[in-house]
Amino acid sequence: MRGRFISIEGGEAVGKSTQIRLLAEWVKRQGREITLTREPGGTDSAEAIRKLLLEGGADRWNARSEALLFAAARADHVARLIRPAVEAGGWVISDRFVDSSRAYQGVAGGLGDEAILALHRFGSEGYLPDRTILLELPADEAARRATARDGANSDRIGGRDAEYHARVVAAFRAFAEAEPERFRTIDASGSPDHVHARIVTALQPLMA
Repeated sequence: MRGRFISIEGGEAVGKSTQIRLLAEWVKRQGREITLTREPGGTDSAEAIRKLLLEGGADRWNARSEALLFAAARADHVARLIRPAVEAGGWVISDRFVDSSRAYQGVAGGLGDEAILALHRFGSEGYLPDRTILLELPADEAARRATARDGANSDRIGGRDAEYHARVVAAFRAFAEAEPERFRTIDASGSPDHVHARIVTALQPLMA
């Protein structure tokens, strides 16, 4: 039986890491094989690209360069890890996927959504998650959490200004509204257990 591919998306500091850990534990309790991964990353080649993308100065890459590197990492990620695991019957949970490239480089970076989707169609054959969980927080709460988490040590993308990140959040919301069959928007405020319960409710039908 084919497995499921779940991506977890959102702006900065919405609690993705905590929710991915809780979700993985829940999937295991349902008797499913689980693979946790991330973007960029997930395979040796993609992890090497991750270092290129997230380290260095703010001007190390322009938006086009970033988009191409993300697409290259994703192509390897899909071909070598995600698709084989799902086709073998397992569940794959990824911390970010193509919707992050759409939001960060496509919309906030000014390249346009179609440019990112064209790269995705070429590099990863348009492969999409069975369900995308979009975690949302009020901007002031997300900023407070980001400061508590990173201080002055944000990576080169996370450290961009508030206006950039506001465009990212708006882009994610627009994607979710345009693709309600794939996206589930989850209020990420409150305790981790309460947020987890909302995610489980959204994913329960995929266990059938």
